[in-house]
Amino acid sequence: MALRPGSRTTRRSFCSRAASLSAAAALHSSAILRAAASQPAPSSSATRPDVAAIDRDRIHAAALRWLAQPPTPLTELKCPRSPGSPNDYYSEATPGPDTPPSPAAPPPFTAHRDALFSLGLAVPALAAAYSLTGEARCADQAAAYLRAWFIDPATRMTPAMNYAASSHYQGILEALPLVEVAQAIPFLTTLSDADRTALRAWFNAYYHWLTDPQDTGPRLAALARDSKSHHATSWMLQACACAYLAAPTGDAARAEDSALSELRHRFKSVTLRVQISPEGTFPHELISDWPYRDSLFNLDMLAAICQLLSTRFESIWDYQLDEGPGMRAAIAYHFPFITDRSMWPFRADADHFNELPARRDSLLLCARPYQRPEYAALWKTLKPDPPTPAVLRTLPIHQPLLWVRQPPSA
Repeated sequence: MALRPGSRTTRRSFCSRAASLSAAAALHSSAILRAAASQPAPSSSATRPDVAAIDRDRIHAAALRWLAQPPTPLTELKCPRSPGSPNDYYSEATPGPDTPPSPAAPPPFTAHRDALFSLGLAVPALAAAYSLTGEARCADQAAAYLRAWFIDPATRMTPAMNYAASSHYQGILEALPLVEVAQAIPFLTTLSDADRTALRAWFNAYYHWLTDPQDTGPRLAALARDSKSHHATSWMLQACACAYLAAPTGDAARAEDSALSELRHRFKSVTLRVQISPEGTFPHELISDWPYRDSLFNLDMLAAICQLLSTRFESIWDYQLDEGPGMRAAIAYHFPFITDRSMWPFRADADHFNELPARRDSLLLCARPYQRPEYAALWKTLKPDPPTPAVLRTLPIHQPLLWVRQPPSA
């Protein structure tokens, strides 16, 4: 309340004005409280869907499928053109949509790629089923896959991708299924200590292949790491998954782990800066033949990275650069276009555009840290497991239960 010019303040007038201001403040606060009470409070269940209930039938069906199929390690799938040993992963690049097939050339060798992708479906499905039901047969079958691929000297895969896609760095992308395999291992509590140690050693060796510049092979990994597209995100997610598996359990230990700390620093200082525009787009995905699919693919991988790197002591979800780019901007920008594909403001993909968006687990993972129930609500409406392999391969997470539930060892 302003004083009139020339007026004289007395004790009585001062007390009167103070009482009036106090009453006005009380009325204002009461109005704010009533308005807040009239708004529905954000419910924790609205941002944390019951993934176990939603995916129970799907997980059960997938586990039954993989229980009936024995593991097929690389050594059973030989290619005479491979320069490596039978234990080395080998693949040949498939032609792009604008490249006409050559009748004289043999079809590209993709058996290793397909087998590794199947492994990335099988082990997480069996681990998720074991987490839900406690059925030992699911854990035992997952352990059989893991021993064949990573432990048994006669069949284990060499922890490197030196011969992927004819030694092109894009072949690093073919190892993406290893991420969810690593995520599944802590849920398999029936694994022996020896098996667990051997698995950690394999993923630790692969992490060093990805990150050690002194190694002869990682030139391929470095090319992928230094790209500005989803290939770099794939490198980052694989490195995070390997480091996370090898790190001591517990938020405090993981916050101090040197490998995870280095990856947090790179994510904040490099990944966000070169990949996300201030508006939240991924400029280097928009120039590809599949701008919509690759953008959503990149979004899912970035969300998985945030999930792995965040602790109670440091939230990567909330980090953003001064000029704006961050995970919050990326998910907010893409949300309307996941809701309605027809609103996509850029050109349509070269193929399979109508099969998208499929179920994007970035929505599920982002709903909780950003308290956005609409993200979780949209996630529940989208269909998982698209039928076309080219689309299915751009879903980095196939068992979200393993990403929202803590493993027993933790």
